[in-house]
Amino acid sequence: MFGHSDGLPSPESTAAPEPSPSSVKIVVSGGFGVGKTTFISAISEIEPLSTEAAMTEVSVGIDDPGRREDKTTTTVAMDFGRITLDRTLVLYLFGTPGQERFEFLWDDLLDGALGGVILVDTARVEDCYPVLDYFEQRNTAFVVAVNRFEDGPRFELDEVREALDIDESIHLVECDARDRESVKQVLVDLLEQVLLHRLSHPVAS
Repeated sequence: MFGHSDGLPSPESTAAPEPSPSSVKIVVSGGFGVGKTTFISAISEIEPLSTEAAMTEVSVGIDDPGRREDKTTTTVAMDFGRITLDRTLVLYLFGTPGQERFEFLWDDLLDGALGGVILVDTARVEDCYPVLDYFEQRNTAFVVAVNRFEDGPRFELDEVREALDIDESIHLVECDARDRESVKQVLVDLLEQVLLHRLSHPVAS
């Protein structure tokens, strides 16, 4: 009897629009050659953007690949990837360059970040000390993930915690940066840590 031309709204027009997904920024950091680019590539649903440059003779003695003698490139600005957790949440992953001489880029990369993942190579634990100090000084929530290289020395997590001299409140996990499910679990652990961090560090109104 009544058509839509009578000015009555159609059923479709009364439906609430689907909300846009929220986006959050996650920073993946650690020492040189620890697996940051691999970590992001394993989980990203898009082709990761990687600003890598060839390692030249000029970098010999500065960019030490350690046992990764096959490493011929190094991140000079950042890596970037994206993962959609569900229709309401999208994570944008930013990987930092590992060398201290690129530390001037870290401020911009960490600005606005929800939290971070600090990757550790047990063969070069000392490489992540500057990163740990930086995150702690910025009071940014983070988890520490030990990237298990096949040819790397094996230590219990308690031994790694002692070597890093980090508090029990800091979440320490193992991961394989090549494996999507392993990387996904690290990110889930980070989100849990972010919630705990927010509860223990309420923002003043």
